[in-house]
Amino acid sequence: MSSPIILKVNSLEKNAGFHLPTSQADIVTPDSPAVEVMTDLKQIVAATVGADVLLSHANHLMISRGVRSLIVTDAKGNVVGLLTATDVLGEKPMQCVQRQGIKHEEITVKDVMTKQEDIEVLTLRQVMQAKVVDIIETLKVHNRNHALVVDTDPLTDRQMVRGIFSASQIARQLGVATQIHSVAKTFAQIEAVLAS
Repeated sequence: MSSPIILKVNSLEKNAGFHLPTSQADIVTPDSPAVEVMTDLKQIVAATVGADVLLSHANHLMISRGVRSLIVTDAKGNVVGLLTATDVLGEKPMQCVQRQGIKHEEITVKDVMTKQEDIEVLTLRQVMQAKVVDIIETLKVHNRNHALVVDTDPLTDRQMVRGIFSASQIARQLGVATQIHSVAKTFAQIEAVLAS
């Protein structure tokens, strides 16, 4: 083993800035490659939560991470569901209270998440050949704010979640101002930009 080299230490210059991830800072067009609006989990750590976590905690986790969905995992790291802001803030919690006779503060992620067997996914192969407008139309047709993208681990042949599409992130990258609102309103704003 060679001797370690001591690197020269410098002072931070006055008015130094910092880099932002280019994938979220770039403005895209409807004809841009779809992969430009995908959150790539090989570059950004996935926001995850356990199925038994209280819904209120999961909501705080979404807020602190600045995301509108969490991948739900089990103790082995398997994906068992998807929790979105709509699941947390929509009708599901109240339906759960009425159906199970529990208090709102007792609701867990598994009570309102979309279960693994009900999650529809896109393949990375499809995405690599698609444009941003194709993803927008796909989300709109399926009335979704989010879509998971999967590929296959070449060593284990195991399906892996590779990325996530978010309607609100696509809107931001298209230059559309977004707020917390329905799927329909998000797409109405995106369509207004596409039409101009």
